[in-house]
Parts: sequence; C-alpha cells; structure tokens
Amino acid sequence: MLASLVAALVAALCYGTASVMQAVAVRAASRRTADGSGPAGVDPGLLPRLLGQWRFTLSVLIDLAGFAAQLVALRRLPLFAVQAMVAANLAVIAVLATFVIGVRLSKRELLAVAGVVAGVGLLGSSAGAEGATHPGTGFKIALIVATAVIGGGGLLAGRLRDPARTLLLGTVAGLGYGLLGIAARVLTGFAPGVLVRDPAAYAVLAAGVVSFVFYTAALEGGSVTVATAAVILAETLPPALIGVLFLGDTTRPGLTPVAVVGFVLAVASAVLLAQFGEPEHPPEHRLQTAQAAESAEAGAGDKRPVPSTDLGGGRQVLSWWPVDLRL
Repeated sequence: MLASLVAALVAALCYGTASVMQAVAVRAASRRTADGSGPAGVDPGLLPRLLGQWRFTLSVLIDLAGFAAQLVALRRLPLFAVQAMVAANLAVIAVLATFVIGVRLSKRELLAVAGVVAGVGLLGSSAGAEGATHPGTGFKIALIVATAVIGGGGLLAGRLRDPARTLLLGTVAGLGYGLLGIAARVLTGFAPGVLVRDPAAYAVLAAGVVSFVFYTAALEGGSVTVATAAVILAETLPPALIGVLFLGDTTRPGLTPVAVVGFVLAVASAVLLAQFGEPEHPPEHRLQTAQAAESAEAGAGDKRPVPSTDLGGGRQVLSWWPVDLRL
C-alpha cells in the first residue's frame, strides 16, 4: 500500500511539472490572438510546431513517467484515491517552488496546499484495496466508444470563442484523462501478447491521444487557470463514481465519510491552486511583443494575427520558470 501511495505522489509530481512546461510551450507556439481569433477549431498545426520545442518533448517524456507511476498506484489503490492524488499535482509544484527557488505562497495558496495534504492524507488512511470486480469486454469497448464521443465533443468545443472554448476543451481533456485512468485500471495484464488482445489497451491509447490533444488546445490562447480547474474536476469526479459503482472500489470498514471528506478537500484545494499552471511572460518580453504588435498594426499589407500576450496577471508560477519564451 505504501509503495502505491508513493507512486501516486510521483505521478502527481511528473504531471504537474509536465503541465507547466506544456503551458509555456503552447503559448510560444500559439497562433491565436489576444481576442481569441486565429485558426478556427483545433489548430492541426499546433502539435507539429510543439514537437520542435525541446521543453515540450521533455514534458511528454515526463508525462510518460507519470503514467507509469500511476499504473503502479492503480494496481493497489481505488480509482477515487489515485485520481484525487494525481489531480493534486500543482500542490506538489507549489511546495517545490518554495524550497527550490524561494517562491512565497499567499495565505490562500498555503491554505490550499494544506487542504491538499490533509485531503490526500485522509484518502490514504481510508482507502481500501482496489475493487475486486473485473469488467468484461463490453465495459472496455464502452470506454473506446466514450472516448470517441468526447473527442467529437472536443472538436465542436474548439470552434467556440473564449471563455467557453477553454472551459469546454479543458473539460473534454479532463474526461479523457479520467477515461485513461479507468482503462489503465482494467487492463488485464502488461505482456505484449495480452495487451494486443485487450480492448482496454486501445482505450488507453485513444484516451491518451484525445486528452493530450485537447488539453494543449485548451492552453492555446485561453486561461490556463480555467483549463486546469476544468481538467481537475472532470478527471476526478466521473472516475471516482465509476470505480465505486462498477469496479467495486471501497474504503476501509467504517471510513467512508473520511474518504468522502478527503476526496472533496483534496479536489477543491487543487482547484484553488489551478493558477499555478498559468504562464507569465517576463516584462521585457511583454514589451517586445507589444512593440511588435504595434508595428504589425501599422503595416498596411501585413494582416497576420499577432500571438496572444494576455497570459494572466499576478505572481504566477511561470514567472520563475527558467526558459526562453520567445519564438
């Protein structure tokens, strides 16, 4: 049980680090303007542009490491515990920021971190073993169908204007991450021959692609805080219910109220920390970009959209992220 708890925390650390790096990379590669205009729908050229950035490639590798740790956690812990712990990834980043580079957290942020720690502690102490229910092929195929449905919803959401676009794309991505966790939980085994014959393996692959594509789309031009909060809620609540209703997830005898309180506290506190994924350009880069925008407006023949520089106010985590944000 202890190894699974540690694995869940490692997954949270990996996912949090990767999401921050991806937020920076997406903003640098985005062709959407500050008013939300730009390529209609989900920009098909965004991913190829991102693949040319070292920080994005590294973030993908970190994500894969996080998924491996999540798999370890799912072998012994119920879905509601693992998903809530993974959703708390930005709390891990906030704590690391205070120790590594001396970021000072506000009282609200300190309370949110304390809430995450308390919630995860309650979940860890109350969670029973993973459910003994083994769903059949029909359940696994339903996961593939559900992934296709939310993927279609994501394509429709991508054609909207902000703030609805960012909120709905974040929700779609969160549902994809939730389906990814469910599918990973019901995998029959990890041997290549077993995976090829297991529909859950294809659900893992499909959900991973859908969540990844629409999360990067949600980060493009919109508020990362809104997108992250939507992801947190959508990736925790549905899987928790499915785990309890269909997979036999339970708490330790008599500790169900403790688990409920821990789950709500961890998720709510994680939502309060969603702004820790919001990128912020350094002042000199904002000035250079603003001057470039003025020059573009002055040019009569140049009608290309200027990349958005409205990246949120206040002291955010990426004001200290040591990367060059220029294209």
